[in-house]
Amino acid sequence: MKKEKIVLLGFGDIANRLSAHLTAYQTVGVKRSLIHHPTVQIETADCCNQQQMNQVMSTGFDVLVMTFTPTEMSDTGYQQGYVKPVQTILNAVNQQTVKPRLIVFVSSTSVYAQQDGSWVDERSPTEPESYSGRRLLEAEKLVADSGYNYCHVRFSGIYGRGRGYLVEQVMAGKGTPVEPAIYTNRIHADDCAGVLTHLIERQKTHTIDNLYIASDHQPAPLHEVKQWMRETLGLPENNFQENAPLTKRTARSNKRCSNALLVESGYVFRYPSFKEGYTPLLKAD
Repeated sequence: MKKEKIVLLGFGDIANRLSAHLTAYQTVGVKRSLIHHPTVQIETADCCNQQQMNQVMSTGFDVLVMTFTPTEMSDTGYQQGYVKPVQTILNAVNQQTVKPRLIVFVSSTSVYAQQDGSWVDERSPTEPESYSGRRLLEAEKLVADSGYNYCHVRFSGIYGRGRGYLVEQVMAGKGTPVEPAIYTNRIHADDCAGVLTHLIERQKTHTIDNLYIASDHQPAPLHEVKQWMRETLGLPENNFQENAPLTKRTARSNKRCSNALLVESGYVFRYPSFKEGYTPLLKAD
């Protein structure tokens, strides 16, 4: 049987992890710089360059997965990092005779503006106050209006090897006030790859929804997460400053993300909570 072709647009950490699950596919990765990969055909191209995208898409793909990052932390950076490449890629796809069976766009729970510790799910209103959330919604709408089968996956805070910001804060003694409790949500990078694999495979034989929140089972107040890390690392409590100021981004994250729809679809988390996910990382450190 001929292998399906899948293209990973924006071949970074998550796409690389995803590629390990795609041995049944002919996999192409697209990134600006050339790298060697043992199992993925890497195409050097700029996803914002129409001519280059036309060339990449000219062979036709069954599945497109878009895993982008902002070019900088600004409104322009998110426009250039998400909106522009989506426009360019869809223009290229529209010119091809082979149409994809599925387009997956990786988004973020930052599209939700709720800051009161309430639960949010796929039906919750999206009225982001941040430029990042607004630009992600703009990119989502482009995909949704394209006419192709699509799925948006909104990841919460991604952690894992190479993403040690929170651990570094704890090691530096930077705590978080107990009150007010700021709920945070997270997902291990390996589960990000697992979720994408699950949805790509499931769509072959089942109807999948157009939108999923991907976050682990345990939204938790940030101070609880940091206290658990401190205890697990064996750091003295008196070195922990619980009056460290909150960043605006952290304060905006005070919500609890429900993964019920994703779990209902059959996905089983490798790391159900931050404890399972961070334990091997903390031991390694």
